Amino acid sequence: MRVQTVTGPIGLDQLGRTLMHEHLFIAFPGAEFDPTARFDRAGFVVEAVRRLRQLRIEHGVQSFVDPCPIELGRDAGLMREIAEKSELNVVCTTGFYFEDLGLPVYWRARTVQEIAELYISEITHGIATTGIKAGAIKVATGAPAITPLEHKFLEAACIAQQATGVPIITHTQDGCAGPDQQTAFAAGGVPAHRCLIGHCCGNADPAYHRRIVDGGSYIGFDRIGLLRFQPDEVRADNLVRLVRSGHHAQIMMSQDRYCGWLGKFPRQISDQEQARIEALRADGEWPPPYTYLFTNFVPMLKERGLSGHEIDQILLDNPRRFFAGEALPRPNQV
Repeated sequence: MRVQTVTGPIGLDQLGRTLMHEHLFIAFPGAEFDPTARFDRAGFVVEAVRRLRQLRIEHGVQSFVDPCPIELGRDAGLMREIAEKSELNVVCTTGFYFEDLGLPVYWRARTVQEIAELYISEITHGIATTGIKAGAIKVATGAPAITPLEHKFLEAACIAQQATGVPIITHTQDGCAGPDQQTAFAAGGVPAHRCLIGHCCGNADPAYHRRIVDGGSYIGFDRIGLLRFQPDEVRADNLVRLVRSGHHAQIMMSQDRYCGWLGKFPRQISDQEQARIEALRADGEWPPPYTYLFTNFVPMLKERGLSGHEIDQILLDNPRRFFAGEALPRPNQV
């Protein structure tokens, strides 16, 4: 079994410690028309390489999954350049964002089969003319429920998953609709363990988390550090609760952070938020570093009784099993 990265396929044993949901560069559709939005590509590459090397050298991270939706500025060539220079494995995805903030008009008009053919082509032949192949499928849904249009893209993802065998990584909005995603995947013939239901830590309810893991999927605690969605103390409490209930093998940890962003945010931000960003930028801490998971969140888990071995299992064993497509162990086998 091989895992497709932007620099070519690697063996499962080469994945190592893996962050399963991060981003290098984001550009929401339309930002390219803003005359104030500037992108220094060369400077961005230098900074991104520095940050990824820091992850590798200081925290032993070997792989970085960037499930950037196609229409949010995904640039496979840029990813490859950064991966080569940082000596880190980078996995990119095929797939679009959710209806409110994505799904280009052209692709909204396409049939399920046409969308699936795009996904399959990017996985088997490569993205555009780059020759770079996607290693997973991105699926995204909004809140509070999956829209009919989003369902079309879920159906296409199921067809592509069955045709190619690569796993599915999802976005959920506001901690909603994860179980509905699982229902759609099951209807499309995709085994639950081939799916990582993302951003579940945006929902504070342990019962919601139990529905996801009882449904047989991986659960993403993958917005660590995004405090406007949830305090990290709540995330840490709920993650440890899942470990102690025997669902250790289904948890993925990551942060959904980015290194570069074109233009402004796709929402208006307050003067207080802007002032905080400028203060962080002045200290060289904006965008926030990828290392936060290790410097801030892992100590929270250890304070709550998780061992270094248990944390390593989440960061090492679970990504390897997910990409391998192996069945999940029973909870009492963890």
